[in-house]
Amino acid sequence: MVTAVATAPAAATKDDGAGYVGRIPVRNLWLLMLYASDLFRMNGTDDVAPEDDSDELPDLVGEILAHAVEKRQRRQLSLGYRSRRDVLHRVRGRIDVLATERRQLLARGRVACRFDELTIDTPRNRFVRAALDRIARLVRRPNLAHRCRGLASDLKTMGVGGHPPTPAEVRAERFGRHDANDRFMVAAAKLAFDLALPTEAAGASALPRPGREERWVRRLFERAVGGFYDIVLSGQGWRVEPGGTRLRWPVERSTPGIGKILPAMRTDIVLEHRPSGRRVVIDTKFTSILTSGWYREETLRSGYLYQVYAYLRSQAGRGDPIADRAEGLLLHPSVGGSVDETAVIQGHAIRFATVDLAAPSATIRRQLLKVVEPPLDIRESASAGGSARAGGATAEQTR
Repeated sequence: MVTAVATAPAAATKDDGAGYVGRIPVRNLWLLMLYASDLFRMNGTDDVAPEDDSDELPDLVGEILAHAVEKRQRRQLSLGYRSRRDVLHRVRGRIDVLATERRQLLARGRVACRFDELTIDTPRNRFVRAALDRIARLVRRPNLAHRCRGLASDLKTMGVGGHPPTPAEVRAERFGRHDANDRFMVAAAKLAFDLALPTEAAGASALPRPGREERWVRRLFERAVGGFYDIVLSGQGWRVEPGGTRLRWPVERSTPGIGKILPAMRTDIVLEHRPSGRRVVIDTKFTSILTSGWYREETLRSGYLYQVYAYLRSQAGRGDPIADRAEGLLLHPSVGGSVDETAVIQGHAIRFATVDLAAPSATIRRQLLKVVEPPLDIRESASAGGSARAGGATAEQTR
């Protein structure tokens, strides 16, 4: 069974099946890995169960299957025996006496034989090739579709037939010690036919287990959020920079050595929608959004607020109207509760929001779309015709 590594005194799992990364509850790292396209930093292999309510499943499964096939190709695909009947010039295997006599083959120097032949054209490999052909027609990314079609073509060149095995032949497959490495590849092929997102709960499909090292998952969270917006919003007129942008300080005069010690400013994610005049600078943090304060029980982390404020104000006043009213979004995972609050500071709306990574994937998707909608005060001040509303990425628009 897949288990989460708890680095805090809290229990490693919740009642709803979520595990922990530090203090952050995370239900399913597979969804984050889908959007981050970072699927294969794994720790061993376990049996997992499917989750059937996620988006972008073909791309996730296509990545898994392509990686599995490429890995097996580097070590030579497993061979197997198949039974054949053929008329030969020499004896091979067992003689089919009835067929030999009925067709008077001996008089012509031939003999009917039944024998087992070692071949790469096994039901297992044909199943994988059929899965590659299927998933190549379903994935959204052209480069991934090309990758899957290329792998299917490679299997054809190696001698793997295109006729898929029957369900009974697939169920009859058994794995020994010499071909245990095929389990992952066949499980990924089954996912391609079932199109179900794997979970980290125990199930019947053997897949690698994602690691839960806090440093890696922190980076994964940032890349997953950027990848999600790139997938969902790019087709709606948004320009998405998942890797962020390096910003320049508005330095007017300086001493010669300041450039060597002045810290760089680099955003995590920038969303820009020119028709509505919106720019959203997103900074992701894999920590609790609230902390204990000196004079109150809970407060926002001041350092993070100063950081996003510097991102916004340092770019204002340079003749770019979008930069003058750019929005900021500090996005954290939920820890113990959800937060979604906005403050307008010197003309910049700064939003403080959380996303519940312990929720089902469809809920996570809705929350990520909601936090980039225009805040209420921006909607109220929008001009007639709702230009700002046109730039809002709502769940209904992107379903």
